[in-house]
Amino acid sequence: MSKIKILWADDEIDHLKSHIFFLEEKGYEITTVTNGLDATEKVRTHHYDLVFLDENMPGISGLEALKIIKELQGNLPVVMITKSEEDHIMEDAIGSKIADYLIKPVNPRQILSTIIKLTEGKRLETESVTQRYQQDFRNIGMAFMDYLDWPKWKEMYKKLVYWETEMAGSEETGMEEILKTQKQDGNREFSKYIARNYINFVHANGDNEESPLMSHHLIQKGVLPHKQKGEPFCLLLLDNLRFDQWKAIQVEISKYYRTTSEDLYMAILPTTTQYARNAIFSGVMPSDIEKRFGDKWSNDEDEGGKNLHEEFFLNDQLKRLRVGYESKYIKVTNLSSAKQMVEQLPNIAQEEFFTIVYNFIDTLSHARTDSKIVRELAENEAAYRALTSSWFDHSPLLDAIKYLSSKKVKLVITTDHGSVKVDNAVKIVGDKDTTTNLRYKTGKRMTYDPKEVFEIAKPSDALLPTQHVSSRFVFSKENDFFVYPNNLNHYAKYYKDTFQHGGISMEEMLIPLIVLEPK
Repeated sequence: MSKIKILWADDEIDHLKSHIFFLEEKGYEITTVTNGLDATEKVRTHHYDLVFLDENMPGISGLEALKIIKELQGNLPVVMITKSEEDHIMEDAIGSKIADYLIKPVNPRQILSTIIKLTEGKRLETESVTQRYQQDFRNIGMAFMDYLDWPKWKEMYKKLVYWETEMAGSEETGMEEILKTQKQDGNREFSKYIARNYINFVHANGDNEESPLMSHHLIQKGVLPHKQKGEPFCLLLLDNLRFDQWKAIQVEISKYYRTTSEDLYMAILPTTTQYARNAIFSGVMPSDIEKRFGDKWSNDEDEGGKNLHEEFFLNDQLKRLRVGYESKYIKVTNLSSAKQMVEQLPNIAQEEFFTIVYNFIDTLSHARTDSKIVRELAENEAAYRALTSSWFDHSPLLDAIKYLSSKKVKLVITTDHGSVKVDNAVKIVGDKDTTTNLRYKTGKRMTYDPKEVFEIAKPSDALLPTQHVSSRFVFSKENDFFVYPNNLNHYAKYYKDTFQHGGISMEEMLIPLIVLEPK
């Protein structure tokens, strides 16, 4: 490995000989200059890994030299060193994207610490993450071997997402593979947990440790308790937002909002917009939607939109709950409607309650299946999170959140379901009326291996609509997806490593419920 090369610019460099000798003894190659112009010329003609720059030198100042250096090599880390503690100097330096800021006098160990942080920080972070995960690995594995109740499942999934995000971009690929395997183990056990308990869950009230808060109770028990009478309040539902994607966009949101509660709730099955989001807004399960609002419920085999009455469902629920207000409702389905939403905010930001449904992330997950370019952009889980974050940072949605914060609007961010990256094709045979979704099927005549699916033979048991006397639902588990025997190999290859939803996995069912206060 070649020596790390450091440029040090200081008009009193002769007084720093002991510092330079100390660093050279540690194996660093130090070049010194006594003014800003010489520093900029060295950067122009030589390669350096790091620059130490005195703020007060003859000729051009350290700040002026910093601006030139950043124009020459924008990614070169520069550490400003100064005798002055004046705020405006520090603010100007930070505004010019310095890597660090040190106040004289500096000692050799302080300089060494800064060098290590800036030149070896990534390696040290990787080593630290690897070591900490190795310590936690056994605890996670042992937990999956025990019985986990609902609070424990939330805790374990949050922990797995934490390690995924910590390892993102890590140079230790071996640990990432181990974590991936451990997550697969978790999904295997989670599928068993759902198979054992799901029917009981949908009939429970969702307010104790053994019965999760679910989609149809979300508004009443997960959202409204956080609203104070008279305060402006926004429910923001981002379609198909996984918990790890929330963690990715939280970084930017935290500049404007403080997270006061970060919880998970359980999406109902099937984990699709048609079922889960209609249950959220209506406050009842799909079979009850069909009974109460027959003309407003569409079954899988029906043509046309399946979520055309969300505003009606939501305000009907609020009326039943006697909260004393209705909700304004905006649905964003493309860039044009997103910009219109931002323009509408001044008219609704002081409303007692308003709801924004934002559909982009679901569109992104489907585009990843259909578009080769998007597949390459979101090749793996880390890249998918990064793509979500990049979109969010430049989206009208962020503009909306900034505005809501400025108007002191309380915010709840949630979703209807998540998605999972599938990689294992499971064969199923159905007739022409069987649904096309890759993660669940419903129909009259289906043939499959019962060991490979979660079967609901009687839909009414799970409060799902019964389209025909012999109709049933089957759900894929873990990272599986359904394929028909015709052209099986072609479709197995085509859909492998795509993000799908509708079935049973932690990623699809354990989804974010976030409460935020404006800063």
